[in-house]
Amino acid sequence: MELTDKRILVTGGAGLVGSHLAAHLSDDNDVLVADDLSKGTRERVPDGVEFEKADMCDPEDVARVVTEDTDIVFHFAAYTDTNYDDDRKLFEENGAMTYNVLERMDEVGCDKLAFTSSSTVYGEAPMPTPEDYAPLEPISIYGASKLADEGILSTYAHSYGVQTWVYRFANIVGPNQRGNVVPDFIEKLLDDPETLTILGNGLQEKSYLHVEECIDAMCHVVETAEKDFNVYNLGTRTTTSVNTIADIVANELGVDPEYEYTGGDRGWTGDVPKMRLSIEKLSALGWEPTQSSDEAVRQAARQLIDELRAEYEN
Repeated sequence: MELTDKRILVTGGAGLVGSHLAAHLSDDNDVLVADDLSKGTRERVPDGVEFEKADMCDPEDVARVVTEDTDIVFHFAAYTDTNYDDDRKLFEENGAMTYNVLERMDEVGCDKLAFTSSSTVYGEAPMPTPEDYAPLEPISIYGASKLADEGILSTYAHSYGVQTWVYRFANIVGPNQRGNVVPDFIEKLLDDPETLTILGNGLQEKSYLHVEECIDAMCHVVETAEKDFNVYNLGTRTTTSVNTIADIVANELGVDPEYEYTGGDRGWTGDVPKMRLSIEKLSALGWEPTQSSDEAVRQAARQLIDELRAEYEN
């Protein structure tokens, strides 16, 4: 599907990935961002992009933003482990959002949807993990909710004619991000440059992809993958440890803190200590990342330091 001259809806478009995607697509398309602003901010929505405050759990709100002229929906709206402390509600509402969007698309005849899933659907799997790895055994409520979403998306793709692209993300980093390890370390060190508390033992090791590369990969997948139901890992071929992220952030800030650890091999219940996705399928489609995980983290750290310093000065 060519992403030009389209009416595009981005749900969750005030978040990290959604806001960058909206900016990327807005030059050649008519883009509408819908977000309830529970995590994202209105300021992230690019200038010139239409915005509607809307809750995808509310069918009436969904009906306002998914209309007869919508060509494709990028469905990014979701609650995550890091911004929701009610597991049952997280699971139920993530599923409700996806089902509401699909039902409305069926009503108005919109038959294209791209969805942000997560590496958490794999659970603790052998690395590098390919898309056809099985059985999928998530260990977090968030991962379980994403896997349930994938199930209903598969049903609509195979039985109701909605062509679907599912992205299983590595860790995405970049400007405007909050609630992730990189901005968390920056905020802690701006408050206290002498000491940094690190969740777990610091040896957790995962792939990190910069949001700019993530957007490029997502658009490439939509424009080139042609099956009814398309599942692609998005990540890098490398990993970065939490300790290395701390070192990069400290280096960029010009500080030399003592590290203190909360202990254990993971940062929180449901955290997967080590994750690296296979991107061979994505590579075969013609896309490769240009940055390593370390390089992605360093670029994001530089951008976020400027942002967060400005916030602290104000």
